[in-house]
Amino acid sequence: MAKTKTQFTDASVIDFLELFVTSEQKMTDSLTLIELMREWSGFEPQMWGPSIIGFGKYHYKYESGHEGDAPIISFSPRKAALTLYITVPGKEDDKLLDALGKFKMSKACIYVSKVADINIPVLKKLCMNALKHHGKPKASRK
Repeated sequence: MAKTKTQFTDASVIDFLELFVTSEQKMTDSLTLIELMREWSGFEPQMWGPSIIGFGKYHYKYESGHEGDAPIISFSPRKAALTLYITVPGKEDDKLLDALGKFKMSKACIYVSKVADINIPVLKKLCMNALKHHGKPKASRK
């Protein structure tokens, strides 16, 4: 069975940002997302794979038998856009996406050009729903 590429590493988040992020706007947005996701989740940022900054973790197992760990909420400051990885588990979250602001979406990713393009209270609700979905209610995270 193939090994999961996105695994926790002990690499420095700040070192990654300093090496990888080339635009001042993307750096500012990355630091903003780190502070927001840290506050909302109660978890410190950690590197997952070479380019994903994650908060918390959960274990998954598919019917195929493939299993592993993944961050509960995370993002990557990719060159084309900030890529948000947030589980959108229910119909309530589909409605929230309608109010999120300017973004594009694929099956598992939300692509944002800049943080100013999105509604932060809506992003917070999406993140809190993902944390709750993965069994991490705020009272038990610290």
